[in-house]
Amino acid sequence: MSADWRRRPEGGGRFALRLVRAIASHGGRPLARLLLYPITAYFLFRRGPERRASIAFLGRALGRPAGLFDGARHVHTFAATILDRVFLLQGKESRFRIEARGLDVLEARLAEGRGVLLFGSHLGSFEAMRVLSRRRPGLKLRVVLDKAHSRVLTQILDALAPEIAAGVIDAGQDGPALMLQIQQAAAEGALVALLVDRSVPGQPVLQVPFLGAPAPFPMAPWLMAAVLRLPVVLGFGLYHGGNRYSLEFEDFCDPIEVPRSERAAAIESLIRRYAARLEHHARQAPYNWFNFYDFWHVDEPQTRSGPSGALLAAGPAAGGDRTAGMGAGRPG
Repeated sequence: MSADWRRRPEGGGRFALRLVRAIASHGGRPLARLLLYPITAYFLFRRGPERRASIAFLGRALGRPAGLFDGARHVHTFAATILDRVFLLQGKESRFRIEARGLDVLEARLAEGRGVLLFGSHLGSFEAMRVLSRRRPGLKLRVVLDKAHSRVLTQILDALAPEIAAGVIDAGQDGPALMLQIQQAAAEGALVALLVDRSVPGQPVLQVPFLGAPAPFPMAPWLMAAVLRLPVVLGFGLYHGGNRYSLEFEDFCDPIEVPRSERAAAIESLIRRYAARLEHHARQAPYNWFNFYDFWHVDEPQTRSGPSGALLAAGPAAGGDRTAGMGAGRPG
């Protein structure tokens, strides 16, 4: 399966997604969760590439051969987090048990007053991270999203929380404009959140060990961190079944302040460390992995396996992915 996850069609449709939202909003979460079973069956049997990618990943993460039941559990977990977005965006987080770990680390970084980059991944629900902005009204949270990805679901969810949608930084704009907006948000002391695990064909990547084989990770977010000289905190919003979530924060690195000649080696070291932390959490919560494509496959020749001058020439744009945005019918 191609590594270009953007080519996968958005499943369902506007009517189906609006129907699910209406049932969730008016019928409540228990009733809406009954819909997860036919949704899971649909994707499991109608979306062959995603099913195969799911089972292949789980075989790596679980350390044993994975089967159809594992794939069903995987898709069900994904669908459950998509459904919960409806309630989280409506400000109904009191219905969930959300445990936060490492908040002291995050708050200490924010107290420095220069802004913080929160780097996440498609592991778990990044939407759950937005609970922070409701629990801490003084927190300035800006989320970098590609608004063109999963367009139907994006429009439906944004309608639930227009005040959150208004604060989104569109990752689909050109690199300099994106960098300027992120820089301005950081200057205001904001927490700028984006996902940094998916490679985009045509952009430089670095292949580093991940679950037993080299996998491509984008260089651009780390170059951006170096150019802006901002600290990086890792964030994971993991779903544990039922109504239970955990927010995990890890202090990752100080502002990257190295001579330009040493920048490539420094960024390679950071990407390797990030991949190791992502692998740790993926093994701890394998069914939270929401990259439903061949994560290890590379379509383009921009791959690098070590420090390279190409990294220094790469544009600082932070990827082209909707940060929280797999559509309910687009598990890729």
